[in-house]
Amino acid sequence: MAHTHSTAAERKGMDWKAALWAGLIAGAIFMMLEMILVAVTGMGSPWGPPRMIAAMVMGRDVLPPPATFDLGVLMIAMVIHFVLSIVYGFILAWILWRWGLGLGLALLAGAAFGLTLYLVNFYGFASALFPWFAEARNWVSILSHIVFGAVLAWAYKAIAR
Repeated sequence: MAHTHSTAAERKGMDWKAALWAGLIAGAIFMMLEMILVAVTGMGSPWGPPRMIAAMVMGRDVLPPPATFDLGVLMIAMVIHFVLSIVYGFILAWILWRWGLGLGLALLAGAAFGLTLYLVNFYGFASALFPWFAEARNWVSILSHIVFGAVLAWAYKAIAR
């Protein structure tokens, strides 16, 4: 019978709590980055991205204009956004755990994961279910997703230690 060696991480398994926290951290950074960049680049109101997210369950009536602050819309958007961020956190954590990636490769994998999320969300789901996201196909959304993935990987690796 062949003897196999496993690392401590393989014996321990994926850290679900770290994945949850990583999703929350990366989700918060993503949302702040997206809202700030949209506003400072003149691409629209900072309340536009949350309204686009909220429209996934509330319908098109919440879409701008005007893209103003609305607490109810913002709360619905945050629930959707953070649930998705946690789900994505579990997926990426599983990938990082399964592949046994160190921090450097984990950051690259996370950035690639974020870019993949952008492509799936903005070209897959946007075309099929949520066409209003097509108007946000731009460098701000691409950058925000890449940063999300990298932060997600970093946070998971940092917390899972």
